[in-house]
Parts: sequence; structure tokens; C-alpha cells
Amino acid sequence: MAGEQEKRNAAIAAIDYVEDGMTLGLGTGSTAKHFVELLADEVADGLIVRGVPTSAQTQRLAEAHGIPLLPVDQVQQIHLTVDGADEADGQGQLIKGGGAALLREKIIANASDQMIVIADPSKQVETLGAFPLPVEVTQFGFTITAKKVFDALVASGIARPKVELRQGADGQPVVTDGGNFILDCHCGIIPDAPATARGLADVPGVVEHGLFIGLARTVIFGSQDGAIVLDHT
Repeated sequence: MAGEQEKRNAAIAAIDYVEDGMTLGLGTGSTAKHFVELLADEVADGLIVRGVPTSAQTQRLAEAHGIPLLPVDQVQQIHLTVDGADEADGQGQLIKGGGAALLREKIIANASDQMIVIADPSKQVETLGAFPLPVEVTQFGFTITAKKVFDALVASGIARPKVELRQGADGQPVVTDGGNFILDCHCGIIPDAPATARGLADVPGVVEHGLFIGLARTVIFGSQDGAIVLDHT
């Protein structure tokens, strides 16, 4: 599939940033999966690294491929995190959380010396917002929180947001690794992502939101025959 080849080529380009002895944040999602699999090949050839997974799913994948892992409570330094994104704009601002791992992803990314985002070209946008913005909230009082999230979105300049509780195939609410719910916020256009991020962070009951601002130094978009690397300061 064309999309899978583009994702894999982005992951191949990210491997070039990995150095022997690094502690690596391992992202979650279909593109990050390619990176984990490629990293496993390097480990099998003698590369010495330790991984810090951002989800139970990634932990299982890394363990199955023989990548040494470091418990997060033993982490002293994360040199590099490689993760995917649901959207990335020209400033390196991201929407993440389609895989419901945004809280752990942001904790690891924020603790890293460098974050590299890998994605296929469909994730590149001029303005964030077409992909529903995930907001992780506590189960307690989530309906109250959802109303406050709506108000915060409107206050930050989003015209007609729609806030929905994410449900699984079984019709039950999706529960994150942290035991929380996900609100998917259909925004259309997010005109001021930093303002939206600040507004959401101020809502009691919001554990974390999927706007990643100022975290991705490098964004790599895979193509059919290689990759395009965009560096942001």
C-alpha cells in the first residue's frame, strides 16, 4: 500500500538520528510501529539502546521484537523520542491522540532532548483542526467537563465545535491506559492552537489535550521514494 510505504520511508529517515547508547521514547500508532520494527533490526545487528514506550501497545510490540525497555520510573534522560502525528502544520504544531495515548506520549515527548515526528504526507496541513482534537478527561464528571471543554474551544476562536465521547466498536467509552475517557472535539479549523491549548489546560477534569506545541523539533514526511525532513526551531 502506498500509505504504508510512505510511513516506512519516514521511519527509515528517523533511524538515522538514533545513536548507540541512547534512551529512546517509542511512540504509538501505525507509523511509529514501523520505526519500532526498524529499530529492532538495528538492535539485532548490535545497536545498544533502551526504549521507553508511550503505551501498553507499544510496550508489547517492542518486547515482541526484542528491544530492551526501561521502566519509566527509572528514566534519568530520554535522548530522543520518535512518534507519529494525526496532523502537523508548518510550524511543527501537532494534533495527536488518535490512538488514545496522548497523555503518555506528551509526558515522554516533554521529557526528551529531542522529538522527531514521522508521518505520511496526508498528515501535513496548513492549519490544524480537520482531525478531531482528542482531549483526555477524568471519568468523574465527564459530562460537566465536556461542556467546559466546549466553552474553552469557543473562547479560543473555534466557531462551531462539536464535542463527542469516544466510543469503541462495542459501543462503550474508550478507556485510556491511564483509566480516563477521550473527548473528540470536531473543530474544523483551530485558528490559534496555543490559545486553544491554554484554554483546555485550564479546565478542571481535563487530564491532557492532543495539541503538541513547541515539542517537535523535526517533522519527517515520508514519500514513495524517500522522505522530506522539516526542521523547526
